Amino acid sequence: MDKNIAKTYDPKQVEDRLYEEWTNKGYFHAQADENKKPFTIVIPPPNITGQLHMGHALDNTLQDILIRWKRMQGYSTLWLPGTDHASIATEAKIVDAMAKEGLTKDMLGREKFLERAWEWKTLYGGRIVNQLKKLGSSCDWQRERFTMDEGLSEAVKEVFLRLYKKGLIYRGERITNWCPSCNTSISDIEVEYEEKEGSFWHIRYPVKDTGEYVVIATTRPETMLGDTAVAVHPEDERYSHLVGKKVVLPLINREIPVIADSYVEKDFGTGVVKITPAHDPNDFEVGLRHGLKQIRVMTDKGRMNEEAGQYAGMDRYEARGRIVEDLKELDLLVKVQPHTHNVGTCQRCSTVVEPLISKQWYVKMKPLAEPAIEVVKNGTVRFVPDRFSKIYFNWMENIQDWCISRQLWWGHRIPAYYCLECGNMMVESDMPDVCPKCGSSRIQQDADTLDTWFSSALWPFSTLGWPENTEDLKYFYPTDVLVTGYDIIFFWVARMIFSGVEHMEKEPFKHVLIHGLVRDAQGRKMSKSLGNGIDPLDVIEQYGTDALRFAISIGNSPGNDLRFSTDKIESSRNFANKIWNASRFVLMNFEEGLDFSKVDPSRLTSADKWILSRVNTLIKEVTENLERFELGIALQKVYEFIWEEFCDWYIELVKPRLYDSESAARLEAQFVLNYVLGSSMKLLHPYMPFITEEIYTHLINEDDSIMISSWPEYKEEYSFPGDEEKLRLVMESIRSIRNIRAEMNVPPSKKARVIFVASHSGSRNTLEETKGFFERLGGASEVVVQDDKTDIPEDAVAAIIEGAEIFIPLNELIDLEKEQERLEKEKANLEKELARVDGKLNNPGFTSKAPAKVIEEERAKQQKYRDMYEKVAERLASLRK
Repeated sequence: MDKNIAKTYDPKQVEDRLYEEWTNKGYFHAQADENKKPFTIVIPPPNITGQLHMGHALDNTLQDILIRWKRMQGYSTLWLPGTDHASIATEAKIVDAMAKEGLTKDMLGREKFLERAWEWKTLYGGRIVNQLKKLGSSCDWQRERFTMDEGLSEAVKEVFLRLYKKGLIYRGERITNWCPSCNTSISDIEVEYEEKEGSFWHIRYPVKDTGEYVVIATTRPETMLGDTAVAVHPEDERYSHLVGKKVVLPLINREIPVIADSYVEKDFGTGVVKITPAHDPNDFEVGLRHGLKQIRVMTDKGRMNEEAGQYAGMDRYEARGRIVEDLKELDLLVKVQPHTHNVGTCQRCSTVVEPLISKQWYVKMKPLAEPAIEVVKNGTVRFVPDRFSKIYFNWMENIQDWCISRQLWWGHRIPAYYCLECGNMMVESDMPDVCPKCGSSRIQQDADTLDTWFSSALWPFSTLGWPENTEDLKYFYPTDVLVTGYDIIFFWVARMIFSGVEHMEKEPFKHVLIHGLVRDAQGRKMSKSLGNGIDPLDVIEQYGTDALRFAISIGNSPGNDLRFSTDKIESSRNFANKIWNASRFVLMNFEEGLDFSKVDPSRLTSADKWILSRVNTLIKEVTENLERFELGIALQKVYEFIWEEFCDWYIELVKPRLYDSESAARLEAQFVLNYVLGSSMKLLHPYMPFITEEIYTHLINEDDSIMISSWPEYKEEYSFPGDEEKLRLVMESIRSIRNIRAEMNVPPSKKARVIFVASHSGSRNTLEETKGFFERLGGASEVVVQDDKTDIPEDAVAAIIEGAEIFIPLNELIDLEKEQERLEKEKANLEKELARVDGKLNNPGFTSKAPAKVIEEERAKQQKYRDMYEKVAERLASLRK
């Protein structure tokens, strides 16, 4: 025990010091231990471009709560940290930084650019790690990984080779989402759809040699230059005579066929659609069915190419404007209709995505998705809350092949090699010395890199040493819980599940705990444009880490968004101060040499047994809540217990024994305070690790740190339901007495006799035993307990509670004459205020000219004064009886 505890709690004096101590003592490090059960969480690796935001703070706090709880329960807990190379995001940052120096990627070349990228990683990669440490994250930093570490890179190559050999990876030309700004393909789930104002351009296509026209409508006139057919529905009688004929493509004058395909909706628009196989995914499929040519009219940078004829070299939007003008001149533009539609934009840079045909690498997803669907259906992997499994199923059951190649330099380079002599392609873990087909040594690696999610999909097992069968992999895999937001269920969660099932033949985790977004006090998403973002590091600087963690945990429920406000964080700080002050009080009433082995259970009072029983129940309920991932509910219970039951009640009830050095049960009071405060700190520790450690190390305990102490367990010998019932009666009585005194404005110094009438002998005995509580906490000058209403003063104020009636003589609470005089004055003042506000509201000159807000305020005052007047009148009437 150490009584030298600071007068006030200053997080800046505590948090960094304690975190360094924990790290130096190796408390965060996990080891395979056959005598312990493993409990593993892999961190969702933040990008090396990252800055800690409130989403990170929530996500990592929830993980740390689970890890600290399980560590105290005796598990070998591994929280494996690391960062993601984030190919597109990082490359974009580096390119932007280079542009300020007047440099481009092409000017540097691949090798020099990658040198810059690794320098970036060194400079910025550690920044977010240090911020996570500031948050109190008890990760095993000795096992920190990076998605482009040598070991993880080997895992990526191994997976690529395995899937390729199984025929699940292929290379082919297909329509992909192309970002002209990032200059790379992106997957469907990296496209965000925004509602934008646009137009439908209705254009005439002349039918060759007939004098007829068909009219098509398009939102992208620039792509018409790549049309290779127009299509109608096979059953559309309006156009059946045209099927097989040719139309002349305006502006280009290319003859293209009229085809019949059920893809066309005959009742939508004109019933005729343009087919542009190189620029639309649906048109691509139609083109394959009909053997149509694929003509791409746009470059990777979104400019028109040589296939665009006279429009070559123009930006796509410049070309659109020119094409529309030219169609007008040729009298081929029928009409233009305003049209609001969802437009795909790049998630990273918000550039409008262009569907383009290009040669890319793909993963066949159906064979991988089926077993991954099954492990969620059969409950091997469980989503918390379960409703999020529907999002998972919806995506997985309708999954498309995954485009895994990116036209970037930063990332895992695709392990495919091409012979420059004969064109032979080789997929190998390392570059072959010679081509096995022609013997040439002129071999070049594929220039593309893999989608970031390809490597992060392997994170739960690649970080543990796979493809080697390491001791860590055998002991810590599968992991236990994945904590993540609902926004990356299909980005990352689904990919980890099918990767784990495919390569480990075992699910990567047992539970997926989904949390929502952190929103502002008004429920709005935090964003730069709204200016409502809150930097968690600023909050930590002002209020401390524990206050932040408490504020984003209290009331948090799985899957739901969380509102964050200044009020919440100030409430958190107030709670920390409450705990600290209570702990100081306890320690100040301890003396050196306390020996709790001398505690006599027979000397425990009803109050002692009540608080022991209440903390016992709390331990059981909090543990059950945590097991159900009800982290916010568990914290709410701990908060209410510490603030209300321990601080506001037990400490007050126990003070007389602490202040009396001769009290027979003083040691028992000290023991109970130490036990209950220590248990409370343990329950609170996963949420508020720093203040709980600082308090715990000052108490009498066997452990050097709360981190290596045991999680509290329910003890049958500390279950005292009878004493809980006794104290319920006492506390309810004291609350009723306080309410009476508050309603009558009785000053705390004024004492009055309290008479209890209880017909049940048990209630009477409890009230007799606890008379001292009412004198100290209820302002009682004397406490009388009787079984009937004999000799109850006529003017006594009464309150009825379960098990008893309470009576307080009115003349002992107040001076009747003075109170009547005071109330008469108050009544007269209220009459004046009512007359004033009534006059205003009855004056048409005021109500017709005053702003609505001012009128509403006056009406609110009117109602308030009326309510107050009625209460004063009622009180006067009762005094005159």
